[in-house]
Amino acid sequence: MEEERRKKIETFEDLLVWQKSIEIVKQIYLISTDNNLSKDFALRGQLRRAALSIPSNIAEGFERSSKKEYLNFLNFAKGSAGELRSLLLVASEIGYLDPIKHNELRNSISEISRYLSNQIKSLRKSSL
Repeated sequence: MEEERRKKIETFEDLLVWQKSIEIVKQIYLISTDNNLSKDFALRGQLRRAALSIPSNIAEGFERSSKKEYLNFLNFAKGSAGELRSLLLVASEIGYLDPIKHNELRNSISEISRYLSNQIKSLRKSSL
């Protein structure tokens, strides 16, 4: 297992943070299709866009030609994670999302934010 974690990162698909953010996208799509949230087009759409933005920005930044650009896109992804947590709280507060599911999703997204923070710090240190 230790060998797997130390596998060389060659593509954005190899990044654990990208993989976890894809899981969040799937969960957001699932929760937004089967309850009252599915009828609230504005909130549903914004939730989906914020969720999609996280892995998309990680991927786009990874494919850029400089560390500076990659850092910018990681920051965009981190901002989208914050936006998603905020939107989920709204969905929970108005009764579209039960508290247990809200906490589960919030914790997963917070973990992604921490991974992004660590990756940003690591890249900044390597740029010095």
